[in-house]
Amino acid sequence: MKKNSCVALHELGQSVWLDTINDGLIQSGELESLVRSGTVYGVTSNPTIFKAAIGSNKYSYPQEIVRLAGAGKSAEEIFDELSARDIVRTADLLAETYRKGTGRDGFVSLEVPPSLAFDTEGTIAEAKRLWKKIHRPNLFVKVPATPAGIPAIEALIADGVSINVTLMFSAPQYVTVAEAYKRGIDRRIGAGLPLDGLHSVGSLFVSRLDTSVDKELEEKAKLAPPAERERLLALRGKAAVANALHVWEEYRAQFFGPNFEDRRRAGARPQWLLWASTGTKNPSYSDVKYVDELAGPDTINTMPRETIDAFLDHGTVTGNHLDPAIEAARRTRQALAEAGISLQTHCERLLVDGVKSFSASFDEMMEVIRERSVTLLQRR
Repeated sequence: MKKNSCVALHELGQSVWLDTINDGLIQSGELESLVRSGTVYGVTSNPTIFKAAIGSNKYSYPQEIVRLAGAGKSAEEIFDELSARDIVRTADLLAETYRKGTGRDGFVSLEVPPSLAFDTEGTIAEAKRLWKKIHRPNLFVKVPATPAGIPAIEALIADGVSINVTLMFSAPQYVTVAEAYKRGIDRRIGAGLPLDGLHSVGSLFVSRLDTSVDKELEEKAKLAPPAERERLLALRGKAAVANALHVWEEYRAQFFGPNFEDRRRAGARPQWLLWASTGTKNPSYSDVKYVDELAGPDTINTMPRETIDAFLDHGTVTGNHLDPAIEAARRTRQALAEAGISLQTHCERLLVDGVKSFSASFDEMMEVIRERSVTLLQRR
């Protein structure tokens, strides 16, 4: 019998997390089945995911909105209760995976509101509130890797709050995140505080970079002579993985060499590298492109359900694809630079766009809850 390819990936050293959450997935037993089969080892959420779940007429959300609205709760309070309920139940489903895991397994993530992306103190306060409210050791509070988020990362780690750093796009941005994590660890060690139960991951968004860079390559190709046009178009679909492998090199230097050894001896864990946004957006590319090409040890890949299903159906695990591809990735980055493509500029734009997108989803979700509260209460 063919081995579950997600299990094979886990044996390689990479944990598959599910990039969605909703009440139906939990109530039906489907999430528990995915965990028990060794398909899923963690779960992530974000404002867009919760918007899709809470904004639907499915599952228990309409009834819960009526109940909470009837109790005088605001839209923000209703979301707080519904998201906390789903996160707590998911954390409990993953508790055994967490207890017997690798340090990368058994976690669920909940994000601070996107409106705090440029508010350091607000992010710290809200992350601490969520950490206390959920009160589960296998929770990650998601903090964005914005300039205001960097000092929040350090402060939260120093205070013993496990965090998932989200909206990372570039290698320089990643280095600032890793250094902030290490400063937080150092502060905790210096204060004589324990490191047991303290975890972190850094989430690098992958596929969005190909979408952005491919568009610029195609625009340049329209104006280029034939030979140059062919060279530009041949670079499509290569930027995201080449960029991810740049981050991979930094990750290995930050956490798997002498740089981190003293902290490791003190009980600190690496801030694991997580590949996010790994669903394939361009239908002309393989639907498991960002799983196959980013298979490797000491990492996490959080995938939408469609990508997990595709990988289970026809994905294969043939070893570490990261280290053997480093030199080719360097050549790709050089070729992109020679073509006048600035990956850093694209990454900076994607960070701004990512914050705007999550903020818009959060605001739309609040409006949906307000409208549903009025409509559903009138029907009672």
